[in-house]
Amino acid sequence: MEALIPVINKLQDVFNTVGADIIQLPQIVVVGTQSSGKSSVLESLVGRDILPRGTGIVTRRPLILQLVHIDPEDRRKSNEENESKKNGRLYRGIDGEEWGKFLHTKNKIYTDFEEIRKEIEAETDRISGDNKGISDEPIHLKIFSPHVVNLTLVDLPGITKVPVGDQPKDIELQIRELIFKYISNPNSIILAVTAANTDMATSEALKVAREVDPDGRRTLAVVTKLDLMDAGTDAMDVLMGRVIPVKLGIIGVVNRSQLDINQKKLVADAIRDEYAFLQKKYPSLANRNGTKYLARTLNRLLMHHIRDCLPELKTRINVLAAQYQSLLNSYGEPVEDKSATLLQLITKFAAEYCHTIEGTAKYIETAELCGGARICYIFHETFGRTLESVDPLGGLTTIDVLTAIRNATGPRPALFVPEVSFELLVKRQVKRLEEPSLRCVELVHEEMQRIIQHCSNYSTQELLRFPKLHDAIVEVVTSLLRKRLPVTNEMVHNLVAIELAYINTKHPDFADACGLMNNNIEEQRRNRMRDLPSAVPRDKSLKGPGGQSLSPTDPLALEGEAAKAAASGSQSGPVSEQQDGGTGNWRGMLRKGEDGAPSDRTTIQPPLPASPQKGHAVNLLDVPVPVSRKLSAREQRDCEVIERLIKSYFLIVRKNIQDSVPKAVMHFLVNHVKDCLQSELVGQLYKTSLLNDLLTESEDMAQRRNEAADMLKALQKASQVIAEIRETHLW
Repeated sequence: MEALIPVINKLQDVFNTVGADIIQLPQIVVVGTQSSGKSSVLESLVGRDILPRGTGIVTRRPLILQLVHIDPEDRRKSNEENESKKNGRLYRGIDGEEWGKFLHTKNKIYTDFEEIRKEIEAETDRISGDNKGISDEPIHLKIFSPHVVNLTLVDLPGITKVPVGDQPKDIELQIRELIFKYISNPNSIILAVTAANTDMATSEALKVAREVDPDGRRTLAVVTKLDLMDAGTDAMDVLMGRVIPVKLGIIGVVNRSQLDINQKKLVADAIRDEYAFLQKKYPSLANRNGTKYLARTLNRLLMHHIRDCLPELKTRINVLAAQYQSLLNSYGEPVEDKSATLLQLITKFAAEYCHTIEGTAKYIETAELCGGARICYIFHETFGRTLESVDPLGGLTTIDVLTAIRNATGPRPALFVPEVSFELLVKRQVKRLEEPSLRCVELVHEEMQRIIQHCSNYSTQELLRFPKLHDAIVEVVTSLLRKRLPVTNEMVHNLVAIELAYINTKHPDFADACGLMNNNIEEQRRNRMRDLPSAVPRDKSLKGPGGQSLSPTDPLALEGEAAKAAASGSQSGPVSEQQDGGTGNWRGMLRKGEDGAPSDRTTIQPPLPASPQKGHAVNLLDVPVPVSRKLSAREQRDCEVIERLIKSYFLIVRKNIQDSVPKAVMHFLVNHVKDCLQSELVGQLYKTSLLNDLLTESEDMAQRRNEAADMLKALQKASQVIAEIRETHLW
């Protein structure tokens, strides 16, 4: 299981080559307050002075430190590998048994650890500046040595409270965000460093560790500076876990003092002195503390942690590989045959556009109606309900109907309801169907325009590679739709004009409605005849002029019936007038009816201001015209007849319009665009002079394709590394 850590280091190298941290690999994150001894602990684990030293904040960028244990045989193999490099750089070998490599300096080998420390300082200043600011961009350093154990450590800036010098005012917040970015990784082990000469209960490192790891399953505490505690005190209770228990344990170490560092005291000598101090001060705990025990413990914890994380890590790598493969496919391959590529893209767009209308597209929208489904909704829901909401008599009052009847009669009083009034009024109502019909065309046109964007976003993502081709296709389709819109509007306008051109009163549905209405009128006549006085013979009520029989539904019969009813109310008048022209003379009855109905007359014409018999002149133009009044029985009946006829015929026309407008829109707009789209695109765009311009990729497309290809290669290589673990039974 010892080989698991080199495997993780290999995975880290794989992802370092593409500069990505999308995979959270197992690692040890060192957290502590400023000057708590973090850097000294790391140098003790390495066995060399490699980290910058000084007062205040020194670590200003994350340092990802990979320790790789080698033996002399491994070093000889490394030398041979360096000698056989094919990239033009030949290395003559590595002087010494330990060396280091930075990611940002590529294959440069550092055998002088003082040079490594200076490179860390220079790289920190290059990114973070020299104003004591921090940066979250990490420095990658790999140390090869026979004196280290396999570990991956992350050194972070120390927690601070007060800005010093020209540090930013929010330096504390910046450092906390940087720390949480690393310790929030569930695959990381938190190494919380606290100085022994401070109260353990005030440890900032343990506080931030508990915020992301409340159960303490991945937190290990390190107590530094055991030799600097006040006289008469010791860290026995702290190391035994009696003050603050930590599940993974608490390990005490002794660091080199600043004097030791200034005097170039070797780390090996410092470790030997540390062991002597622990034997003298804490003899019962000496074997469970110190730098060597810390290194072995971290190595063991990291190996077990890697073993636990590998299943989820393998799944994550496979998922990302599939995602990047799909992303790379969407970017497409570099164009070789531009003519064939252009024709293929045009054909695919036209096909997807038609499939979206027909409902057979590969990418079906689930959030909202789109394409043909929305057109169907416009026809049968939006347009249909709008027509149904149009009142057949909307905007038409009874006075309007009466006025139309009177205007249609001219100077003579009408015996029958004039047919012209019905035709004028019904045309006025039918005309109201034109506006919602044209609005239906507009809505379908808008949806046809929206389908272009739908196809660009979901169906033909290859067009994103060629923004000029995409814009050209949008322009051609938009122009085609724009040309078809006036034609469709004209056809819909003609549909309404056709209905207005000829009012077909012989329409079967209209004839049925008239028959039903006549039956109702006949029933009303019968009811009125039951109420006639007994002096009026019932059979004579159906006789016309000269004794001619009249139909019960004949308006002339209705006129005679009303006249007889009025005449029966006034028993005056010569008998000769009643018998003039045969029994039931309708003219005499009508005249007597008018004389015997003073209430109706007074309702229609108010009294004149003066009487001519008294010698006063009468100005007829000054007679006031009533705006609203009570209608006579005949006027009420005439208006009711016209309104019923208008409503019956309007419903017939509305039904025709509701059926014919969607058909016209489909034929003149939707189907025409479907049939002509590809030929229009080919005719406008498939030209030799436009090939190079239309198939010019966007500036960042090639870069994104290369990045996706590199990431996919890294993920595939990482998947192979994990597969090798299974084959070697390490997992």
